[in-house]
Amino acid sequence: MTLIHTARLTLSEFTGEESGFIFSLMNSPGWLKFIGDRGIRNLEDAENYIRNNTLRGYSENGFGMYLVKTIQGDTAIGMCGLVKRSFLDHADIGFAFLPEYNGYGYAFESAVAVMDFARSSLGLKKILAIVDPANQPSIRLLGKLGMQREKDILFPGEESPLYQFSTVE
Repeated sequence: MTLIHTARLTLSEFTGEESGFIFSLMNSPGWLKFIGDRGIRNLEDAENYIRNNTLRGYSENGFGMYLVKTIQGDTAIGMCGLVKRSFLDHADIGFAFLPEYNGYGYAFESAVAVMDFARSSLGLKKILAIVDPANQPSIRLLGKLGMQREKDILFPGEESPLYQFSTVE
């Protein structure tokens, strides 16, 4: 079911049928470098990830990561959405795109739409983002979204701090 439309994109809930896409995305160089290895080694791992993380987010929180597709061609190019992490006080926005779709403004377009959806449909007032300090493209995008760096945090189980950004209330 499509939840969000933009000029060039649709954002919809994952259905569980996207294991090939998730396998490719989560093993792309940018994902591995800036988000981390999630142990997705085959399609079964990808199916389990979708079921245990993405689909669970919808049922537990009423939101989650959404599949981003181009309107023209109906091609899956990335994901963008909201995650509620136990160690953060508010939901955080996340986005990731297949490398061949970077640099076209899709991340910004989808992130703006998700932020609008979060405020208007979900009633969220404050939204966070966490980002690797070396991920300058994502840091610039968060700035374009009007988010400001709040503090450094440690992701549970990690040794290197991440930047935490937030919307201005």
